[in-house]
Amino acid sequence: MVQVCLNGPRGAADSAVVPLTPEAMAEEAARAVAAGATDLHVHPKTPCGRDTMSARVVAATLEAIRARVPVPVGVTTGAWAEPDPAARLARVREWTVLPDHASVNWHEPGAEEVAAALLERGVGVEAGIWSGTDGAARFARSPLGPRVLRVLAEVTDAEAAAESARALLSGLGRAHGRPVLLHGEDAGAWPVLRLAGRLGLATRIGLEDTLTLPDGRRAASNAELVTAGLAEYGRAARDGTPAV
Repeated sequence: MVQVCLNGPRGAADSAVVPLTPEAMAEEAARAVAAGATDLHVHPKTPCGRDTMSARVVAATLEAIRARVPVPVGVTTGAWAEPDPAARLARVREWTVLPDHASVNWHEPGAEEVAAALLERGVGVEAGIWSGTDGAARFARSPLGPRVLRVLAEVTDAEAAAESARALLSGLGRAHGRPVLLHGEDAGAWPVLRLAGRLGLATRIGLEDTLTLPDGRRAASNAELVTAGLAEYGRAARDGTPAV
């Protein structure tokens, strides 16, 4: 599986091609799926471009995207979108249109409660386990671990990304037997995607994770990143599986 992450917390100041409105996200989603993406992760935005968990905005975003593509659509529950854990939990309970899945960063306060609320509502949980945090240890102890949809192994170290990815995977161990999606960000996005290809793990690519193509050129769209990502993944997979 190659998931496309359409925008993340990025805004217009990062790149003019980052989609910020429901209509722009839907257009980017359609092109990315046509390029080969099989799953979507999106950050709904306020009119001023800030990440939000507002029921109204989440509904408008999901409806616009689902009108264009048939693949599963997930949203963020990151603390930057709603810093107060109690308010974050309330937001999830207020949603009138539900995503297929939502990411929950396990190192953030209130993660277990948010994940439980999502599961109660029938929403799949992507357990976000960031490198450099205690997320893996917390997840290993979590009674919700066996119930999550998948684990997002998120490598935040851009300089030594492949090494950090191997350490993160080692720390995850069996990950409660759940599928693992491995990805990096910025300068680490492409090295980690290639490692995922060699390991046969799911991965993701998109303007949230990187604004540049493997050759360093600025990406013109999420679709362009997906096309490049599938090519890089395929080449890495043919190289064989390294020891981890």
